[in-house]
Parts: sequence; C-alpha cells; structure tokens
Amino acid sequence: MTTLTQDPPAWLPGWFSRAERWMDSKGKGAWIAAMILGFIFFWPVGLAILAYLIWSKRMFNSSCKSRHSRRHGAPMQSTGNSAFDAYREETLRRLQDEQQSFEAFLGRLREAKDKAEFDQFMEDRARNANAAQETDDKTA
Repeated sequence: MTTLTQDPPAWLPGWFSRAERWMDSKGKGAWIAAMILGFIFFWPVGLAILAYLIWSKRMFNSSCKSRHSRRHGAPMQSTGNSAFDAYREETLRRLQDEQQSFEAFLGRLREAKDKAEFDQFMEDRARNANAAQETDDKTA
C-alpha cells in the first residue's frame, strides 16, 4: 500500500497527526474501516471521517503515481540507448504533427457544418418571410 508523503498541517494537534500518519501507514483500507466503524458506532464520526477523506484527497489517491507523471508534458527520461531515444522522439514528433493535422481537419469540418446549417437557417427564414408576405397580400 502507498502512504502519503505530505506533512500534516501545522494546526492539527499532535495526537491527530500521529493517528493520521499511522492510518496512512496502514493504507486506504484502514481509513475505510475507520469510517465504517464510525458510522456503526456514532454516525457523525463516520461522516466526519468521510468528509476528511474527501477534503484531504485520501479517498481518491491513486496508487500508481507514474501514470500521472507522464501526463501534462513531463519530459521523457533517457533509456540509455540513443538509437531508441531518437526513434521515440521522431515517432512522438510525427504523432504530434498528425494530431495537429487531424485537429485542423476537424476544425474545417466543423466550419463547413456550421456554414451549411447557417445557410439552411437563412433559406428557411427567407421562405417563412415570403410565405408570411404572401398571406398578408392575400388578406389585404
């Protein structure tokens, strides 16, 4: 199980900080067990633990940190094999170029669709205006 590496806030009492570190060392299951026991024995305690788990982001803490580290443009580490690193960089650059081309294509498609819809709207509006004009002429 993973433990959180964050230090507890300074405003927490010492016993609470120790209890929090002990629960973190036991893992997420210990927090969930404490929450369930809190609901069983005195529901406000269970609710308080649940609120604390959500507030401190312990409830949704992922056990796999490497998944998130490569997102958001984090640089890739060298593998030590320069040929592979060059191949990987070229492949990633090619994929980025393809992605940009595809996004530009989708933008052109959206613009064409928007233009077609607007043209259809204008035709319908003109047709309705002509129909209204003809009915006004007949009643006059």
